[in-house]
Amino acid sequence: MVEFLQQYGLWGLFFAGFLSGSILPFNSEAVMSVLILAGVNSLSCIIVATAGNTLGGISIFYLGYLGRIEWIEKYGKVKMEKIHAILPKLQKYGPYTALLSFVPVIGDVLVLGLGFFRISPKLTMLYMFIGKAARYWLLAETIRLITN
Repeated sequence: MVEFLQQYGLWGLFFAGFLSGSILPFNSEAVMSVLILAGVNSLSCIIVATAGNTLGGISIFYLGYLGRIEWIEKYGKVKMEKIHAILPKLQKYGPYTALLSFVPVIGDVLVLGLGFFRISPKLTMLYMFIGKAARYWLLAETIRLITN
């Protein structure tokens, strides 16, 4: 599948970012790495991957926002006990926790929880975007350092 997405360049990267940002497991970093190594502009890759990944994260946020526990457990693969267990952290740090939305597994639980408890959608999306952009920027910089 990675080869298929690489064939479509930035559109493939956007789709890979969306998939990996949503509840579907995927590795957008591999697609981005191959594109950068193939000569695609790093800044373009960062912007496109961040946009796709953020939109995928927003889909998780709104899955939580809908508040249907059976959907969260079935599609989000998160038990409500986990979401309630992170409530103190969500109440303490609020939308800032969305900065960690890129972290595998933990990020999905945080974003689902932010949606479920309806914690500031606009700020959550802003911090989610910042966290994801930082991750992709770090990846691009790592590739640049390794290849130079």
